[in-house]
Amino acid sequence: MSQTPAQLWRDLVASAPARPFVTSYDASGGRVELSPATLDNWVSKTANLMVDGFGTQPDDRVAIALALHWQSLVWLLSAWSVGAVAVPVDGDAFPGGAQIAVADADRLEAALDSGADEVVGASLHPLGLPLRDLPPMVLDYTTEARAHGDHFSPYAVDADAVAYATTREWTGTELVAAARRRAGEWALTAKDRVAIVLGPGTPLSVLGDDASALLAPVAAGAPVILAEGGPGDVPDLLSRLKAEGATAVLDLAGSGVTAAAGTRLLV
Repeated sequence: MSQTPAQLWRDLVASAPARPFVTSYDASGGRVELSPATLDNWVSKTANLMVDGFGTQPDDRVAIALALHWQSLVWLLSAWSVGAVAVPVDGDAFPGGAQIAVADADRLEAALDSGADEVVGASLHPLGLPLRDLPPMVLDYTTEARAHGDHFSPYAVDADAVAYATTREWTGTELVAAARRRAGEWALTAKDRVAIVLGPGTPLSVLGDDASALLAPVAAGAPVILAEGGPGDVPDLLSRLKAEGATAVLDLAGSGVTAAAGTRLLV
């Protein structure tokens, strides 16, 4: 039976709700850790915001103009939970026809100009603090999401419906197949911890055309470490990855970090 990305996520939450799933470091070394249960609480609140607040329906489009961050992962998982099509946005190139546009502070005007029915601003603050000085007609993500329920029952989504739109449209079935294929290529298991090294403002598109850099760890049940850094930060990066027990490293920032003892580089 075909699965959807939302079902992959539900399986991970059910199998290890309290284990860390996303551990995030910013450039200053600030650290935030979220378990599957905690992240899923945000997914539920966001999905409820979409359905109850915005009237989101299956096949609606959600344009996500956010850097790679735990909040942007929440928006992906939430869109898939309600059967919407997630569309990652690089720069200001918002697609036309989106029902929801989610943007950081620098891209809110472009989001408004896109003609989306609803525009949501996200601060990307590590602790989920709200944005300041929102333009008219823009809703603050964390303020709105916190007002919604902690539980959401994912829709019975058609696995063969479009779930992700990048250079092509991907069905849920295709995303899950790509995730499992990538997890196999990387030999990921639930015993792994996958470190993703990213630069400032790294867009969601770095997860791959099929989002497999995220969904492969989800399929394998492997926690993810988001570590911001560049070529000058290698000693600090290695120290953080060692402290977190990383077993595999995906260097999306081109930092030049090499495999340390007990880790392997992913390509």
